[in-house]
Amino acid sequence: MSAKKVRDKWRSKAWYTVLAPPYFGNVELGSIPADEPAKLLGRVIEATLYDITGDFAHQYMKIYFQIVNIEGKTAHTVFKGHEYSRDYLRSLIRRRTTKVDGIFNVTTKDGYRLRVAVCAFTLSRIKTSQETAIRKIMAKIVEEKSKALTLDQFAQEMVLGKIASDVYNEAKKIVPLRHVGVRKSKLLTPVVQLQTQTPLPEAEQS
Repeated sequence: MSAKKVRDKWRSKAWYTVLAPPYFGNVELGSIPADEPAKLLGRVIEATLYDITGDFAHQYMKIYFQIVNIEGKTAHTVFKGHEYSRDYLRSLIRRRTTKVDGIFNVTTKDGYRLRVAVCAFTLSRIKTSQETAIRKIMAKIVEEKSKALTLDQFAQEMVLGKIASDVYNEAKKIVPLRHVGVRKSKLLTPVVQLQTQTPLPEAEQS
């Protein structure tokens, strides 16, 4: 491809500002180019919790947002999932301690299905029966929360630590814990079914 064709290809593209959902403050996530707005639908944008909160301590968490709607030059998103960075997850592992993992498929109050992974790190090695008891607490709290909350509310409580805090407060009655967190989530329900809303040229408007 010639340099002129490359230049023409880029010149035909417009830049669209991508926003986080309202429940994450409509924070600007960046700008991406496209020659047609419809081509942006379904694109997944990666950010960190630091990008949302401005708190440097939140760099360890990646959040994924999916573009579901275009209005003018603005791309609107929904929460698609999140995960701890690999480095952060590795930093939590200690010798002679136990990591308790629980993975649960849940449905929110407004009908969205998610897969949620909760982890707990103990101060010392624990028995299998204690692991089972902690996992039951994880399941109970995640399922109760999902039934009571919409996707917006559930995503906030996962990412900002409310669900982890509730699990920690219950599970610490069984054994002392060093860390509890929702280390990963994924939205299983397809959400890209909304149309672009770009204004028609004046000649086409009636």
